Amino acid sequence: MDGARSVNGGAGRAGTARGEAPGKGEKVADWADGRLGLYALAKANMRKVFPDHWSFMLGEVCLYSFLVLILTGIYLTLFFEPSGVEVVYNGSYEPLNGVIMTRAYESTLDISFDVRGGLLIRQIHHWAALVFVTGMLVHMMRVFFTGAFRKPRELNWMFGWTLLFLGILTGLTGYSLPDDLLSGTGVRFAQGAILSVPIVGTYLSFFLFGGEFPGHDIIPRFFPIHVLLLPGIMLGLVVAHLILVFYHKHTQYPGPGRNEKSVVGMPFLPVYMAKAGGFFFLVFGVLTIMGGVASVNPVWAFGPYRPDLVTTGAQPDWYLGFSEGLIRVMPGWEINAWGHTLQLGVFIPFSLFPLILLAIGLYPFIEAWVTGDRREHHILDRPRNVPVRTGLGVAWLSLYAVLLIGGGNDIVATHLHLSINAITWFVRVSVFVVPVLAYVVTQRVCLGLQRRDRAKVLHGRETGTIKRLPHGEYVEIHEPLSQGQLFTLTQHEQEPAYEIGPLVDAGGVRRQVKVSQRVRARLARAMFGAETRIDKPTVEEYREVTSGDHHH
Repeated sequence: MDGARSVNGGAGRAGTARGEAPGKGEKVADWADGRLGLYALAKANMRKVFPDHWSFMLGEVCLYSFLVLILTGIYLTLFFEPSGVEVVYNGSYEPLNGVIMTRAYESTLDISFDVRGGLLIRQIHHWAALVFVTGMLVHMMRVFFTGAFRKPRELNWMFGWTLLFLGILTGLTGYSLPDDLLSGTGVRFAQGAILSVPIVGTYLSFFLFGGEFPGHDIIPRFFPIHVLLLPGIMLGLVVAHLILVFYHKHTQYPGPGRNEKSVVGMPFLPVYMAKAGGFFFLVFGVLTIMGGVASVNPVWAFGPYRPDLVTTGAQPDWYLGFSEGLIRVMPGWEINAWGHTLQLGVFIPFSLFPLILLAIGLYPFIEAWVTGDRREHHILDRPRNVPVRTGLGVAWLSLYAVLLIGGGNDIVATHLHLSINAITWFVRVSVFVVPVLAYVVTQRVCLGLQRRDRAKVLHGRETGTIKRLPHGEYVEIHEPLSQGQLFTLTQHEQEPAYEIGPLVDAGGVRRQVKVSQRVRARLARAMFGAETRIDKPTVEEYREVTSGDHHH
């Protein structure tokens, strides 16, 4: 009897309370709960509240495009043969019949022309890769501009940054697998960058390619890296990223009822899950339409790779345009010493690319060190209230855009009928000028928006209605803001920037100040000092303005 009562103690309680025997589903749930503790886990998390904002869907675009990549990649793996063995093509695409090519390129043509749905899946896979990297970049920019990387989310920022870096590498390896003339040119570009590494460059190239370029080992080596190694690491990082998103309170934009301890939104089940499921099929559908109507990477138009040829207007996917732009606009400097040649024109930009990415990854820790803020933050910043950070983000994006033009200088020259030398020099100058201008303009715009917010708080919203007073003066009628609007515009903190303090103590003894403290103080003054913000209205100022006849 005791055993029977214990069995009915879990999920069976619902059936017992109704006077009925528990159903099969309840028995299965009870069995699982006894071994996995599912009830407590579900009770704690299934009703978790998620705030609602369109920008939060950017991360979901990344997740769903990644799932589409896995599904389409599995399908393509069944038909692709990663072999560098040379064969003579005799297939459905007649213009290439009789041409010598690798088996990898031949199997790509077979997928495109002979496998049912193969070309559609190939194009969905390629478009999903582009959307995946684009989504990650835009999502990280949203996180950056709103300060969502602050404690306790620094580790999650690093996960996202690593995913972006691995996504770029995965795109490079997958882009190179078909062994067409365009992708082979990209591999040769990468090989030249590797050779520029001092001392060990030649050894690295021989190790990667299994001998002299291009060799026969690069495709069989890229295949497991692209299909198993990198996706496996990325899948683990995605799971860890989602676990941390679920574990932490979800960030939310400032507004009424929202603070560091409460979240305003919809429950995970059923509302958020229903929306997320629908959004997955929406993303999948859009990618399918793109794959069906927009041609991407038509390898048959380029032909098989040959080391003695290069395609006209060879361009990498957009996310690698940054690195290629660095190399294309760099002067061809080289140093000859002790019988060795150091290709600075390639090695310097090849080194800058990972260094710039490293700076992006470490930024949350740098800002935390500068501010000395150790508190948890669950309310997002409005970008206008942190003008220096916003300016730095826009400057980086402008640098990326400039170098993207540099990476496609031949395409720009032929399409706009301009001199390629003029474009190259334009990019060389713009690399130094445009980010500075973008930073200055963005900071000024942010300060202007802060002034407008201050004026709206004190004087209300301009209605556009003009009123003539009895003594003949014309004034515009202002509508007072609601309490919710006032809260949104004034909830942000304006803490004083870190300062070293007096260099001499009360006893007249000079303090020892470390170099790191001086650097931190200067950075704090430049990033969060009084010149980087417009003081928000105080309660006294608001009462003084609103107490009289100031709101017409």
